Amino acid sequence: DPMTVRRLCLITFALLSGCASLPNTQTGNLDHRTVEYALSQHNTLPVVFESPLGGSLRWWDKVFPAIAKDSTAFAYSRAGYGQSEPVSSPRDGQHIVEELRAVLHEKGLRPPYVLVGHSLGGLYMQLFARRYPDDVAALVLVDATGPARYKGKSFRELWPLWFRVLFNLFAPTIAQEELDAVDATGKQVLTLPTLTGKPITILSANDWLNDKSEEIRDATEYHKDFVGLYPGCIHIWVDSGHDIPHDNPDAVITAIRDVLARVSPSNITQRN
Repeated sequence: DPMTVRRLCLITFALLSGCASLPNTQTGNLDHRTVEYALSQHNTLPVVFESPLGGSLRWWDKVFPAIAKDSTAFAYSRAGYGQSEPVSSPRDGQHIVEELRAVLHEKGLRPPYVLVGHSLGGLYMQLFARRYPDDVAALVLVDATGPARYKGKSFRELWPLWFRVLFNLFAPTIAQEELDAVDATGKQVLTLPTLTGKPITILSANDWLNDKSEEIRDATEYHKDFVGLYPGCIHIWVDSGHDIPHDNPDAVITAIRDVLARVSPSNITQRN
């Protein structure tokens, strides 16, 4: 079906991507390992970016530079991606969130944070926000994976056989481990109360809305259910494919700037 093929193409692009470097990209010893990251510092709450399956920090090459001009912004490559050293711990959301928090702490980036996540990165940011709501000022979900999207199913079972074979042959082990943990991560999210009382913006790609297939109808119902997990959120349909950060980066930049204006340091005190 068209939507599945588009998303598979995105995963392939993420795994093979040669996106431009972000400003101020460097590597450092953080959380007892080498971590690749980009950091700009201004007098704002930190904006923290989380990439999709297979994507390094370079995934945000169309968004990060604009935000970094006048905001504190932090993007990084998860363990095993880009120049970041692999780790032996499980690749479910709980471990990934704890690793991100440790890196932020070591870089001296104090909460609360504006969390921005695309696709699977959006699922990780939902878990971060639910586990540590006091550390979160706002949440921007960019065509994010919902916690119940693949409930009780193997993500790989939804793929055509040809793509499963290619993915198993060529995808890095770390991407395969994250993929296998998607359902477990979704369950971790759903065991915790939803985030309330904070600005939440959900961006959804609209490129498939005119498709009348049964799967698209199911996806539309899924989007309604997903948005319903976050009462009071702002939900925006974006003229884009699933890869909103590249297809329509201005939509992401605008959403981030909007929540930053609502949670300025004068309204929220950062904690040590």
